[in-house]
Amino acid sequence: MKLYFLIVGILCVLYYVILACYSRKLRSTFAVFWLLCGGVHLIAGCAPLSEYMYTILARVCALCWIVFLIVESRIIASLFSRGDRKADALIVLGAQVRGTKLTDSLKRRLDRAVSYLDSYPDTKVIVSGGQGRGEALSEAEAMAQYLIRNGIPSGQIYREDRSTSTRENFRFSKQYLGEEDVIVGIVTNGFHIYRASRIARQEGMRRLVLIPASSNPVFQINYLVREFFAVIYVWMKGRKT
Repeated sequence: MKLYFLIVGILCVLYYVILACYSRKLRSTFAVFWLLCGGVHLIAGCAPLSEYMYTILARVCALCWIVFLIVESRIIASLFSRGDRKADALIVLGAQVRGTKLTDSLKRRLDRAVSYLDSYPDTKVIVSGGQGRGEALSEAEAMAQYLIRNGIPSGQIYREDRSTSTRENFRFSKQYLGEEDVIVGIVTNGFHIYRASRIARQEGMRRLVLIPASSNPVFQINYLVREFFAVIYVWMKGRKT
């Protein structure tokens, strides 16, 4: 069991170093988790614990892995959604804008939306995202401008510029959908598509087309693990509503 903790600890710390070097930030999105997780595992692997304590830790770790794999199987399965069915409207979920510059994740979402609209050019597009700290304009406006530059008619684009979360993305976008029974296409990065679809259903959208965009491969594991915690929260939230 000591060897398990040491190996996992080293791998977590190494992944943190890769993320920090790649992003040139010590605290890029969720990256500190890997440093903390690695540190805890290394301490557990080096600590002079009794055999009884390691037995308890082994059982706790086994339970955690079971829960983790159950959740991740749902998240990963959604990565392979084809998104090749016609929707009445697309909702493109916002992501951070740095000043006026699109982040990599957001650009990938918009490129996927453009690709979809090449196949279904009469589908209306709702770009959803408010204006946060460090953003010179709303995410919705930045997204609309990018779509227009890539050949999407401005009259086809609807801006939802108040939302600050995925739940609000859907809640505030409903006003642009018209009929309640419309087929809604969700465009977001693949790691996020499962959680987004769960929230959309909680917000009353039943007929969905899942249209996953790609993600930066260096950050993919980071995003998938972060989603584990977010999905658990959504599941718990769903039971209360």
